[in-house]
Formats: sequence, structure tokens, C-alpha cells
Amino acid sequence: MTKNQIKCVGVVVKPNHKEAWETACELSDWLKKRGIVLIGSPHEEDEICPIEKVGTEEFQDKADLIVVLGGDGTMISTARLVGSSESLVLGINYGSLGYLTEFRIEEMFPALEEILKGNYDIDRREMLEVEHRRGSKILGKGRVLNDVVINKAVLARIIEIEVSLNDLFVNNFRADGLIVATPTGSTAYNLSAGGPIVYPSMNAVVITPICPFTLTNRPIVVPGTAEINLRLTNQSDGVVLTLDGQIGYQMQTGDCVLIRKSPLTFNLVQPPNRNYFDVLRNKLKWGR
Repeated sequence: MTKNQIKCVGVVVKPNHKEAWETACELSDWLKKRGIVLIGSPHEEDEICPIEKVGTEEFQDKADLIVVLGGDGTMISTARLVGSSESLVLGINYGSLGYLTEFRIEEMFPALEEILKGNYDIDRREMLEVEHRRGSKILGKGRVLNDVVINKAVLARIIEIEVSLNDLFVNNFRADGLIVATPTGSTAYNLSAGGPIVYPSMNAVVITPICPFTLTNRPIVVPGTAEINLRLTNQSDGVVLTLDGQIGYQMQTGDCVLIRKSPLTFNLVQPPNRNYFDVLRNKLKWGR
């Protein structure tokens, strides 16, 4: 899609959030006056205004721009909803963190005016493709914006995960779990587990053990183009693979998780008056 071609806007609203839905109604009226169609994702429920809901494929095909009214969790779910369309995404912060939903509510309509004029910059965020395999069988697959996590249930023993990079053995991590994070996800679970913050445009992936048994097992930053293979090697019940913290799969001994860079990016509209370090200083309360 090239600039100045916004004919249809999709909206994704934070569930059970009255104020976000009221904003969606205002957005509907604002777009209608400009002859632009507004459609809702198929998962929208408690709406208080008539917004046409369409199926996932139609949403992906029609929406030139997606307005997300919610927090980072809503934005992460939108990354799966976008599919292969690579639509522009404008995140309006109705959450508590707002690493991804950078625009304030009062900035929404001025930002939309500029987008319709073609005055915007795009922050292209890398994503990862993931496959959960048991032998030759693929049990599940998905795309993540933040991270892939293998961790144990509350009462499970320490788990062992064999990590290979481009078929080269890296290490057999003994830990409570393991995180493979994108630069976007480096400020999420990875950061809590002691991993580094990675600038969003870096072509890199972080592998971070969660509470490792051996303290010398530290986070590793690897090329974003690398193919990463994780294999659960010990017998342990209650081990779960989670994608972006929103989709989960039970794992068994010998299961593998194959991770590679996605050819698609998540295309965020950038605020003109802020940069990534402004966001970090604000969200991490640096200097306070």
C-alpha cells in the first residue's frame, strides 16, 4: 500500500472497556464524514455503536489502516489479526504500559489527519515464525511480535532445554524456562528475567534463561536471521510453550520449537513528537 490510499479503516478495541468503545463511536462518525469505511474485527463484542464486523480474512483484505484502542496486549493480538496484509497500525493507549500504543487519546484525530495526507513515518517491527513439533508432526504454529516462552508449571522441576542455532549446538539450559524475544519483546518478559533492552530496528533476537540453575548461563543476543531450535530434553510434567503470552501449547519430552524470522513486519505509525528513548524514559521512569 502506498501513501494517500486510506479507503477503509479497521478498529480493534480493548475488551470490556467502555471509554475505548466510546472513542470507537467517535472514530466511526469522524471517518464517515470523510467517506471512509470503518470495520470491526470479528472478535469485537460489547460494542455500543453500530460498527460493521467482518471475518478475519475480509478484515485483513480491506483494512488499509488499523486503529487499536487498548494497551500493549490488544496490540499484540492485533499482530496476529493483521496476517500477511501488513496494514498500517495506529495504537491509541488505553492500557497501563503503552510501549506499543504510543499515541495518547487526544492525539488520535490529529494523527489521523496527517495519515490521510500521507504525512507519517513507519516503524517496522520484526516478528518471528514459530512451529511446535513432535517428531515429524507439527502440533501448532504462529507468529509472534514479542516472545516465545517455554516454562514450567508451579510445582514442576527444573527443565532442560537444548538450544541450537543454525544447527550448531549452543547450550543445554537448565532453568525454570527460556525466553526467545524480538527487539520489541525485549522490554517485556525478557527485561523482567534480566535480559537486555534491544533497540527496535536491530536485526537481532535475545535468548534469555529464566532463573538458570547455573548462574553463568546468561542472555545471548543472536542474529535475527538465525534459525533457532529448542528441544525439551528432560522428563517434566506441566511444561508449556506460549506465544506472546496469549496462545499456549502443552509440551512433552523430545518436543521441538523451531523459530525463524518472519518475512512480514508489524508496521506502526510513529508519533512525530516522540522517539524510542522518550518511551523508555517514561515507562521505565529513568532519572526519577
